[in-house]
Amino acid sequence: MKRIITATVQNRSGVLNRVTGLLQKRQFNIESISVGRTETEGISKMTFVVDVEDHQKLEQLTKQLHKQIDVLKVSDITDKAIVARELALIKVVANAQQRNELQTMIEPFRASIIDVSRDSLTVQVTGKPDKIEALIDLLRPYGIKDLARTGVTAFLRGQQPHVAELTNYSLLK
Repeated sequence: MKRIITATVQNRSGVLNRVTGLLQKRQFNIESISVGRTETEGISKMTFVVDVEDHQKLEQLTKQLHKQIDVLKVSDITDKAIVARELALIKVVANAQQRNELQTMIEPFRASIIDVSRDSLTVQVTGKPDKIEALIDLLRPYGIKDLARTGVTAFLRGQQPHVAELTNYSLLK
């Protein structure tokens, strides 16, 4: 079963390598990963989607991540109310006659054409991974020349961090 895990980490050299190395050692397959700075200087958030067979292995994973020195907080947010999005750039084979047809096709996905050349166009789409997969499936018969995806990034919907969580941040300032 796929799980969405977030880790709040110190923004230091080697942290990503140590976290992904831990996942590799424990033989977890990372389906997607995204990392970026947060609103707090020196702090980054990692969001990764992993395939975990059972609850015990998931618990083992979160405990091992908590032991990492640069990891401040780890959460499995899969079953919680979350906001989750992914970005994809899709370069599709398209001649002048196909462009209108493709424009009509991508409109319901709230996607946009961000680049056009003589023999292709590039589509930008954001949303949940299943929405992106659906658009890719629709565009595949035209011929996909290139595809880049960011991986899922997510956080809890409408909730503020607890005071205990903020304490960890204040230690870094």
